[in-house]
Amino acid sequence: MKTEFSKKEIAPLKSIEDWEDDLISRYPNSKSSPKNKKEYRNYKDSERVKTVKEFYRLNHTYQTYEFVKVKEEEFLKFDKREMSLWEAIAFLNTLVDDSDPDTDLDQLQHLLQTSEAIRADGHPDWFILTYFMHDLGKVLCLFGEPQWAVVGDTFPVGCKHSEKIVLPEFFEANPDSKDERYSTKYGIYEPNCGLEKVKMSWGHDEYLYHMMKDYLPEPALYMIRYHSFYPQHRDNAYDHLLNDQDREMLKWVDMFNPYDLYSKVPVPPDAKALRPYYEDLVAKYLPPTLKF
Repeated sequence: MKTEFSKKEIAPLKSIEDWEDDLISRYPNSKSSPKNKKEYRNYKDSERVKTVKEFYRLNHTYQTYEFVKVKEEEFLKFDKREMSLWEAIAFLNTLVDDSDPDTDLDQLQHLLQTSEAIRADGHPDWFILTYFMHDLGKVLCLFGEPQWAVVGDTFPVGCKHSEKIVLPEFFEANPDSKDERYSTKYGIYEPNCGLEKVKMSWGHDEYLYHMMKDYLPEPALYMIRYHSFYPQHRDNAYDHLLNDQDREMLKWVDMFNPYDLYSKVPVPPDAKALRPYYEDLVAKYLPPTLKF
């Protein structure tokens, strides 16, 4: 049964990119950022704090174990639309509003800008491709998903919510926090069971991971699936669920995230000149069309 949400519940943020503003404020990285964190997205702090808090109130209230199962059933059939990667980027561009004061670049230019930084640093070609396409899962918003089920810090469902998750007080309204099956340290999981056996909160990371798991190498899949898992890769909040493979692979996520958060500079890349390289790169790893 499809859940109905009010307009406020669907879109508490002015833009889904406002979540990244909050990340930069919480996790500044002076070595990786060309600008001071205070220079990014210069909204009035009071308004931004208000909208981000409302976003996480909804996220923490509704992201339950059962909710994730319902969304997996709804979206992992990949029966909404079939597109090439290039068509998907153009489709995603319809989601981006013009309220971002950091950059005048469209979605393709922004992806190229950061992908070229990764390329210049000598990373493998699959790393370059992973960044180039890592936000494609945000098309969920264009399929009617509320913002809080598309972006946001991710966390395991099916076990106790960590106090290291942003604004943990909002989990008080989450039914799982009072369900004896899900409210203990391990919940339905075993110690060090490995993240592959753990359900994560629903969003663009999890959605795109399932879309790409047959095409990209394992480090790339970890980058896609866990790049928003800040409670772990910043605070080790769920180390008790990780196995040795997770610990090794999450090093790639640590390498990926500075590019994701701190790469915006107002220099437009030459999309026309760069496109042949990226067309070849996409063709090397992905089929001509993808099912969304």
